[in-house]
Amino acid sequence: MDYYLNYEGGRINFSLPSGWNVLTCQDCSAVSEVQDVEREIERVLDSPIGSLRLEELGKPGMDVVVLFDDIQRPTPSHLAFPHILNRLNRAGVPDERISAVCALGTHPLHTREQLEKKAGKETFRRLEGRVYNHDPRSNENILIGRTSKGTLVEVNKLVAQSDLIIGIGECMPHPYAGFGGGCKIVMPGVASYQAVADHHYTWMRHRNCKLNLLEGNPFYEDIVDAGRLSRLSFKLDFVMNERHGVIKAFAGDPVEAHKKASEFASSLYLIPLAKRPDVVITSAAPLEIGVNAMKSLLNASFAVRTGGTIIWVASQKNSGPIMPLVEQMATKETANEYHHRLIRGDIPDHLKNFGISFIMMVVIFKELSEKLSVVHVTEALTKEQVDMMNFIYASNLDDAVSATFKSMPKADVAIFPSGGSVIPGIA
Repeated sequence: MDYYLNYEGGRINFSLPSGWNVLTCQDCSAVSEVQDVEREIERVLDSPIGSLRLEELGKPGMDVVVLFDDIQRPTPSHLAFPHILNRLNRAGVPDERISAVCALGTHPLHTREQLEKKAGKETFRRLEGRVYNHDPRSNENILIGRTSKGTLVEVNKLVAQSDLIIGIGECMPHPYAGFGGGCKIVMPGVASYQAVADHHYTWMRHRNCKLNLLEGNPFYEDIVDAGRLSRLSFKLDFVMNERHGVIKAFAGDPVEAHKKASEFASSLYLIPLAKRPDVVITSAAPLEIGVNAMKSLLNASFAVRTGGTIIWVASQKNSGPIMPLVEQMATKETANEYHHRLIRGDIPDHLKNFGISFIMMVVIFKELSEKLSVVHVTEALTKEQVDMMNFIYASNLDDAVSATFKSMPKADVAIFPSGGSVIPGIA
């Protein structure tokens, strides 16, 4: 029988040797988007989940800040902003008392052009001079407390000092928080560098910090605590498809609405597995560029058994952004040693300008190479570069399958044709 992986807009077809039992080869079905995004926005703002409407939350005399996610995410903030501003106006809050902050977390600051593209021309005109980057290293970030688990919560000054905080984001599967969206717009979105480091480095390797899990996930629960401490009152989250189209929107209480959005996203991307496979064969599609290609490897790691093998197919044609990570993986430090180094604040010089989520990937990938075999099928990376990652190089999928078969003639196998968007569900 022939199988396939989605790859750069086409497919790679391949076959498997006898002796390999396929548990799943299910592809994530393409989900159509709504035809009128603005109508969908109005629908959910009219009937928020677990919250009053914006017209009722806003009061005359209030200072309001609207948080929105960064340019790396496809959230249609430019469409959402005018609807939010109009409703606040109807509540007696004029544009002059509203500010907007791009919730960058520890990602690079945006240019004016990037901010305008993300927030929209109308928003830039109406909030002239009041659309800001969040700066995680600013000494004006304000300490507002600690979570119930003791994590530092230090946030953007505008968030700490505003009367009403609203967020715009997207809800998609997340390898540590279960799902993105919700209160992540605050932590890490508008938190200080130290607060994000405190949170991420503390919880990143807890076994309950994983894809598709909210309840009992300390990474997520700490984020919720930070959101509540910041007084985030209302959140609009979008569930998007691989074409960056809006499938559905959710709005209301940042926790309750997010749970509904997460349940919906899970129903779209969950691939059930009867047991953990010995081998996972996965493509980076639909997230095939740069650092995003690594998400498929993380997703596969949640499925495969300890000691198993992941055959990871990603062209890495835009490999420049991941080369600092590759170089750091080549060091002799173990995952534990490197993790403790991060906890001490001892960041390697060549990684200091990168976001915390990028820096922590070194720990995760070092740990993967210690627990699993990863065969990397790639066009752009050389064998030497793949060796630096402590992975096994293969120039094509057939060679990767043949090499793995030699060490594992009998194996249960899971095939993820679109590994970048899959949620493996173990029975």
